[in-house]
Amino acid sequence: MNFKVKCSGVTETEGLSTALGSLLKPGDIICLYGEMGTGKTTFVRGVARELGIKERITSPTFTLVKEYYNGRFPLYHLDTYRLAGPQDMNDLGYGEYFYGKGIVLIEWADRITELLPQERLDVKIFFCPPGDEDREFHFLPQGKRYDYVVEELKKRVYFRNRNSYFGNQCSLDGR
Repeated sequence: MNFKVKCSGVTETEGLSTALGSLLKPGDIICLYGEMGTGKTTFVRGVARELGIKERITSPTFTLVKEYYNGRFPLYHLDTYRLAGPQDMNDLGYGEYFYGKGIVLIEWADRITELLPQERLDVKIFFCPPGDEDREFHFLPQGKRYDYVVEELKKRVYFRNRNSYFGNQCSLDGR
């Protein structure tokens, strides 16, 4: 089941992704889609924080991959923005990330659609409205594992929203 949530600002975005991070396990793949500046790296920061990673999380735009091993599970943060196409992923040894023992978050996943596993969680991020600090997140599960993750995330976000976790600007769809 798809799920939409609107967050206002960086704190709420990180709170949302922290909630998601608490549900992730090794082997999970999260694909992030959105325009430049929508908050993909901010989203990764929340997941990393939930995993106990203390390092500063920045976009791996020029390095393509950043690996973090000091959390509960390894985290592989990929940014495919600068790739010419899916063939460039072979040079990265993407199979070791996609089918390894860590959690994978991919920024600009639309650039490597052909290589993505069928089972994954797609997260589409939109400015809402354009130019504002608010963002709308669409969680689109691909497979039973991610159906479960999204259902659990929905429960956690709803609970926290009722308790002012996301403040007054957060709206939920499909409760």
